[in-house]
Amino acid sequence: MRWLPVLYVAALLVIEPVTPVDWPVSFVLVALPLVTAFAHGPVAVACATVFAVLFEGVLAGTPCCAGRPVAYLWDRHYVAAYVCTALVGALGTIVAAHRTRRERTLADLRYVAETAQRVLLRPVPRRIGNLVLGSLYLSAAAEARIGGDLYEAVRTAHGVRLLIGDVRGKGLLAVETAAALLGAFREAAHDEPDLAALARRMERSMSRRSDQLGGNETGERFVTAVFAEIPADGGRVRVVNCGHPPPLLVRPGEVLELDRGRPGPPLNLGMLVDDPYHVDEYAFRPGDLLLLYTDGVTETRDPAGEFYPLLQRMRSWGRPPPHELLERLHHDLLHHSRDRLRDDIAALAVWLPADEPSRTPAPARQAPW
Repeated sequence: MRWLPVLYVAALLVIEPVTPVDWPVSFVLVALPLVTAFAHGPVAVACATVFAVLFEGVLAGTPCCAGRPVAYLWDRHYVAAYVCTALVGALGTIVAAHRTRRERTLADLRYVAETAQRVLLRPVPRRIGNLVLGSLYLSAAAEARIGGDLYEAVRTAHGVRLLIGDVRGKGLLAVETAAALLGAFREAAHDEPDLAALARRMERSMSRRSDQLGGNETGERFVTAVFAEIPADGGRVRVVNCGHPPPLLVRPGEVLELDRGRPGPPLNLGMLVDDPYHVDEYAFRPGDLLLLYTDGVTETRDPAGEFYPLLQRMRSWGRPPPHELLERLHHDLLHHSRDRLRDDIAALAVWLPADEPSRTPAPARQAPW
């Protein structure tokens, strides 16, 4: 776009010699200031306007260049072209100034959004005890860089506790809900000894938030989530699924969906059943990798409408380390969708290296001061 004015003038210089004298193509220079305004500031547009007027005069009345007599220089048609170019140049200068201000504002807003995302979805540690972790977040709105998907990993006295979730809806309300849920999880993960109790506490937190918001859409405000826990003594992973896509357990030669067919309801819909949240336990051996993700991954479509085949991809990739796996997943999703993501995407990968002891130590006690 920055080279567009130069290419525009170059195209004119190519066309001018091959057209008859009676076809003054120099009139197209009237548009040069607006072409410049697409990618340059107001000073550059003003300079392009002066250049366009002078160049119109050269092409109008220079016999050696255009084959026209000097008298054409002040022909009324050319004078009208000079005036129109000057007026369009003034308009282009205003447009360029406005565009520059909007770009600065957009840059500031993106910076604020990135800062808010770092606060809301701070990167998970690369290691917690003997576990290696990685996280991925992609917003469907490229300029927003923040949405309603969320993840977290917390080291507690009960082991490493993981959360991934997807807030129903979009916009600021979804972001606020995600922030409230993350804040409640970061606190409750240390207090609740049982994973089902942790899910029930998150259910109560979401219900209170929904009541505070009021309105007649209380039943439509919910969050699908998965809570996972790798105990301090290792060897297993506990999962509570709240209406969310099941996690994947990746082992050498196999990929398993951790789904026993009894998921609980999404958070804020637990009142619909008597005993909503169940804990499922699975073996988690050295060398295993746990992948938690939101439905934005599996619901990504290609131009033909085919969903992203996550299980097939995971089986073909083997078991790379978390950061390599998530980077590969990131590029593959963009390739599958032809860079047209329609939903936010979040993923959290946890790997227990085979050469590490199967133990995730509890956090050290803090000094009273």
